[in-house]
Amino acid sequence: MSGVATIALREFRAFFQLPLGWIIVALCLLGSGFAFTNATLIPGQPASMRDFFAFWWFILAIIAPSISMRLFSEELRSGTFEPLMSSPVSELSIVLGKYFGAMLLLIACLAPTMLYVGVLGSLTRPDYGPIFAGYLGVLLAGALYLAVGLVFSALTSSQTLAFLATMFVLIGVELAIAYGSSQLPPQAARAVSELSANARIADFAKGVVDTANIAYFVVVSAWLVGISAVILRARRWR
Repeated sequence: MSGVATIALREFRAFFQLPLGWIIVALCLLGSGFAFTNATLIPGQPASMRDFFAFWWFILAIIAPSISMRLFSEELRSGTFEPLMSSPVSELSIVLGKYFGAMLLLIACLAPTMLYVGVLGSLTRPDYGPIFAGYLGVLLAGALYLAVGLVFSALTSSQTLAFLATMFVLIGVELAIAYGSSQLPPQAARAVSELSANARIADFAKGVVDTANIAYFVVVSAWLVGISAVILRARRWR
């Protein structure tokens, strides 16, 4: 675990040694600020951040690929992948370290938005339960999206290709689910809609903390992280 923590902290610091990390944080704050002022601070509307968290699906679809695209692609491009793989840690430890480093950056992007909760609380009397459930949903969805990006970053040395592939998969899957749900019979449509991460974020935004939703994000994220470790092992023995 010390190796995982070392890699995670190194990765987190590396984001802020480049303009990329600051740009990602700035874009995140810009998008969340727009969502808060246009979807939450509306006179006469209930004191709820439900629409704010619903908008975070779009923010994550851009921010998560931006964070994950360099995790392994940069190592492959710069030639530092071989020294990394020769370090005395397993492939899974390397993957987990990279993944947790990306999660730390996501948390750093999300933490300043807690100020919006204070602003809302100073103006009205919101129900804080759904708000903190919404933050939990965003973190779980972000963990899933970063895991998707981790796989594509391990597959290619091109950060651009890793970014586009991740974003297209995230958006394309949701669009395919939405289209399939509208075309299929009701029972089949409900089964297909269970695959939608966006719909599960909406459940959290309503204050519904369902263990099935938590299990969905945790299991799928863990499965994708495992796939990334397999890809790294294949590269090590290539």
